[in-house]
Amino acid sequence: MSEFIALRLREFRRLTQDGWLSLGFLVSILFLAFFIIFPLGKILSVSLSSEAVPVYQRLIAGRATWQVILNTLKMGLGTAFAGTLVGFLFAFVQVKLDVPLKKFFHLISLLPIISPPFAVSMSVIVLFGRSGLITKDLLGLRYDIYGLDGLILVLTISFFPVAYLTLLGMMRALDPSLEEAATSLGAGKWRVFRTVILPMLVPGIASSFLLLFVEALADLANPLLIGGNYTVLASRIYMSIIGEYDLNAGAVLSLILLVPTLLIYFIQHYWVSRHSYVSITGKPAGYSRPLQSKWVKWTLFTVCLLIAALIVLIYGFIFVGAIVKVWGINYELTLEHFRFVLLGYGSKAMTDTTLLSAIATPIASLMGILIAYLVVRRKFIGRNLVDFTSVLGLAVPGTVVGIGFILAFNKPILGGLVPKLTGTALIIILAYVVRSIPASVRSGVAAIYQFDPAMEEASSSLGASSATTFQRITMPLVRPAFLTGLIYSFTRSITSLSAIIFLVTPQWRIMTTQILNEAETGRFGNAAAYCVVLIAIVLTSIGLMYAVVGSTTGAERMIDI
Repeated sequence: MSEFIALRLREFRRLTQDGWLSLGFLVSILFLAFFIIFPLGKILSVSLSSEAVPVYQRLIAGRATWQVILNTLKMGLGTAFAGTLVGFLFAFVQVKLDVPLKKFFHLISLLPIISPPFAVSMSVIVLFGRSGLITKDLLGLRYDIYGLDGLILVLTISFFPVAYLTLLGMMRALDPSLEEAATSLGAGKWRVFRTVILPMLVPGIASSFLLLFVEALADLANPLLIGGNYTVLASRIYMSIIGEYDLNAGAVLSLILLVPTLLIYFIQHYWVSRHSYVSITGKPAGYSRPLQSKWVKWTLFTVCLLIAALIVLIYGFIFVGAIVKVWGINYELTLEHFRFVLLGYGSKAMTDTTLLSAIATPIASLMGILIAYLVVRRKFIGRNLVDFTSVLGLAVPGTVVGIGFILAFNKPILGGLVPKLTGTALIIILAYVVRSIPASVRSGVAAIYQFDPAMEEASSSLGASSATTFQRITMPLVRPAFLTGLIYSFTRSITSLSAIIFLVTPQWRIMTTQILNEAETGRFGNAAAYCVVLIAIVLTSIGLMYAVVGSTTGAERMIDI
């Protein structure tokens, strides 16, 4: 035991002897401690304090709380099942079927990634709501889209790309020789699918299901818009803070929400890391034969086409809403909504959001690559803890992050060394960074594992400092991962709502909160124009990233991590 401790201390001493490396290590540790551990610790301390005891008694005694928890679980399970099924369908059509429109399906499946979190809800309400264009005007139905079924619909469309890209990569990686061997032994196509293909995809299916479950539980925007009387934990937390001004209740409910999301997230992480379903042990032999059954092929193609058409209709109708006078009622063309966003009141939100996201993006990417480098290339006490802490920003729901920031930084700390941050632009930037760092870390870890550390050792042996080695050797090799992190960070920041909804002030307007305000007050035309402008900003930014990255498949890697 003493030898183990001595070895760890020698490793830590070697780390701190390098000036630049020790500085990077210190910055990383301080950031993770102050802006991830400390806010979560404040939530725990408030929710477990004596002042919270009456809140627990009131919440536990009320049937409404248990109904909200049950509602949340139903929504999460329904979304996870439907989203994984749709993602599997799109991936199967891409890899296993010889059908047209594959590129179209792929592009359509990526569209929800770059849109605001509640754009789908607004369009679905106008199309399929009580006075919807399709339900009432075309079909003569008085259908109530508000509630569980509407929530599952919009959340499935919003999150199925996560399952699609995960399963797409796994299906492409399957060794075709396994299918050929099963076929040569007399197995039919259905038996090959059931006994060979499906078992190999179990990790991806389980991972997708659990991730979609966590995403659904953590989502705030869609339950606020289309949930109606169907209250879930995220919307209940929002009402406690915004409507009732009860931080204690918000902290308690945040803890209740935090437990299942963290539990499910780490079950998913454990599943993927502990289970091995190896299908490629060398160069794949043979080639994958497309499914020949015309009935199965064209049935799956038709289902996929209908879902893609629904997505096109929903997003196309958002653009329609931005250029008509009263979305859903008066379809006379107008540019007033765009004038409001681009030249009027909304222009400040557009510039503020773009500016703050642009500041947070390189910080998150650089910090993520630095943490990834430390975790992979350096040995020190607490390395696994640093890796664990860095992914908490993704595992923890955005509403919990926002409440933690309020509790932690609503007054000066460390004797005034760190001033009050609430109400400033800095706290919004920090929230963006915390939510974006995990993907940058995971992308960086994957990239650093791919190249031989001997290249860095050779640089050091030739007299280069660690800073020079990192700049000249490491960064060029992880450049695609760094740019992937940039794309992900900017997209996630500019479309974020739940993490910053409690942090926004009139001094700094954010487009997602403005969209929510416009939608809640019935000004759907302005909200739609905001959505179109925001999507245009994201696409322009990704285009600039692609111009630098070249042919790198950054969008797929961005989500797959």
